[in-house]
Amino acid sequence: MKKLLTLVAMVAITFTAVADEGMWLLPYIKKMNSKDLKQHGCKLKAEDIYSAEKSSLKDAIVVFGGGCTGEIVSPNGLLFTNHHCGYDAIQKLSSVEHDYLKDGFWAQNNAEELPAEGLSVRFVRHIFDVTADIKGNIPSTASQQEYEAAVSTNKNTLIAKLSTEYPGMDIIVPSFFGGNQFFAFVYEVYTDIRLVGTPPSSIGKFGGDTDNWMWPRHTGDFSIFRVYAGKDNRPAEYSEENVPYQAEKWLDISLDGIEEGDFGMIMGFPGSTERYMTSHEIDYMLQVDNPQRIYVRGERQQILRKFMDENQAIRIKYDSKYAQSANYWKNSIGMSRGIEKLNVRDKKAAQEAQFQAWAEKNTLPEERYVDALRLIAESQSEARQESATMQYLSEAFLQSVEVIQTMLGIADFEQFYKDYDASADRAVAKRMFQIYRENNELLPSIYNKIDAQFGGNSDAYVDWLYDNTKLSTYEDYKSIAELDDEAREQAFTSDPVYELTNSIIELYRQLVPKIMASNTKFAEGHRLYIDGLMKMQPEKAWASDANFTIRLTYGNVLPYSPADGVIYQHYTTLDGVIAKEDPSNPVEFTVPERLKELYRTKDYGRYADKNGELPVGFLVNCDITGGNSGSPVMNAKGELIGLAFDGNWEAMSGDVAFEPELQRTIAVDIRYVLFIIEKYAGAGWLLDELTIK
Repeated sequence: MKKLLTLVAMVAITFTAVADEGMWLLPYIKKMNSKDLKQHGCKLKAEDIYSAEKSSLKDAIVVFGGGCTGEIVSPNGLLFTNHHCGYDAIQKLSSVEHDYLKDGFWAQNNAEELPAEGLSVRFVRHIFDVTADIKGNIPSTASQQEYEAAVSTNKNTLIAKLSTEYPGMDIIVPSFFGGNQFFAFVYEVYTDIRLVGTPPSSIGKFGGDTDNWMWPRHTGDFSIFRVYAGKDNRPAEYSEENVPYQAEKWLDISLDGIEEGDFGMIMGFPGSTERYMTSHEIDYMLQVDNPQRIYVRGERQQILRKFMDENQAIRIKYDSKYAQSANYWKNSIGMSRGIEKLNVRDKKAAQEAQFQAWAEKNTLPEERYVDALRLIAESQSEARQESATMQYLSEAFLQSVEVIQTMLGIADFEQFYKDYDASADRAVAKRMFQIYRENNELLPSIYNKIDAQFGGNSDAYVDWLYDNTKLSTYEDYKSIAELDDEAREQAFTSDPVYELTNSIIELYRQLVPKIMASNTKFAEGHRLYIDGLMKMQPEKAWASDANFTIRLTYGNVLPYSPADGVIYQHYTTLDGVIAKEDPSNPVEFTVPERLKELYRTKDYGRYADKNGELPVGFLVNCDITGGNSGSPVMNAKGELIGLAFDGNWEAMSGDVAFEPELQRTIAVDIRYVLFIIEKYAGAGWLLDELTIK
């Protein structure tokens, strides 16, 4: 056994030594990554992954909803993504009578598929490098304000031109490398999306908050939707006459499984990274930003959890909102931990010292590279209190006290009230008013009212607020909304929630000028710093930060060692699911009876591995972040082998600094997905439209 563990460690070291960060832009794969892809084991040509002229893997990868990735897996528009990506849609379709979160849902034919209102899927149809169009007429001597104004004007001109060339499409022109490069993306947006299947949360969310970001992992984090289109296969609003989308490209599925060292690649839409963050920004993150978020969300989540545990209806209302809050809360905890443990700040400071020495020796003063780090440092100090206060206002009031959101233009009030409980919101509000005052010098003017009329007792004020507002129920809100314009405005402006909201917005407005000035200074320093780094090391293949545009990342299936004397193997099995069952924690570690029965009889069918075990999850050292959830993990032939759904706890600093020895993507094995569909759910009809190798 000792020799085996030593061999595992040696293999891990061999592969991680060549692993590198990179969320690569598709148009440059052939030029920048072809050789490296082949060395890692990829058997595809660059044109098979991305081509501007013909169908490629890119055409099967979609933006799912507002912040996830999905993949088309059949010619009839069937789509796989994560359970947590579909969670909000599943929650909206759920009720006490039909609790699809708790019990799961499986359509047995197309007619039973459920319309997911408000959900969309976006296909990337074209990608263009438009840097010359956006920056070509901007002089190098332009100030940051002049630069941003010119960029905005040029973007609007370009978007108008492309909108004429591609009618009905969505056009975006995001910046890359801190505003030094620009691409245009042309999207086709489908809005008739239907729920086809989802496992119960006891499978799709197995492990809950306890296992979130952790390995070993045993979560069947997948859900199934279908894209529908009009008879012409183009986007159309929901209609019973719509038909399944006929896909140009879909992913084949491999049941060959994975072995340590196998090639793996992920294509998806990573949301946001800050790999060019400096030590100055890290100081603010560790001292202000993360601690405030962790504290405020933790206080709110404790209150919501109590209400959810005591009332099933409230649990259904708040399941999705709680999960979203808790995910970023734990991410912030792990991020701070990782940055401190891995000494990221000092590594950044060393890079900055090297950059400054290069800039002073090799660049001209008018190029302003020598000023880049000074501008960033000043931006972080000049509006520090204002930025901290603004974050607290957002976390404690605008995001936490939901009744305030009725004054902020919520799009779908019927859905808002469907997922709202005034008693839980009242309890949250009481705690938020307390902790805001305890932790801030700049107070909204509503505290003057609390002091003058309620003797400083914010709990008494909150009770008065909820007892007197007409905005805590949908019926009352609707009765106001249906009034004529003058009467409606009078009703809203006389409601006590209006006074509260206005006091918060007033303080917001006071904070904005100084924050905007510091943001402008930061943007200029950031742009110069990144441009200078690339000029300082022109031989390096630089990857732009994530910005929710389609990227490719690749690596190998690998174990890792999180600590001295500990080695995590690269996969998990159903054995681990059964071992984790915990009757004392039924919210997170319940195993359905049907799954236990299949385990007892070892009825795994064609989905067992060579040892007769049922695989559940695996690791690959790809470079992902939020937004990649639901992304396909593909093998060397471009076949689907799993769905990415998480990163690992030990590398939570990865959004700021990639750690090749530790960074791992956690994926659910496609064999577990298909096993749940066929053996657990009895929805084998879905497999008939898949291309399974």
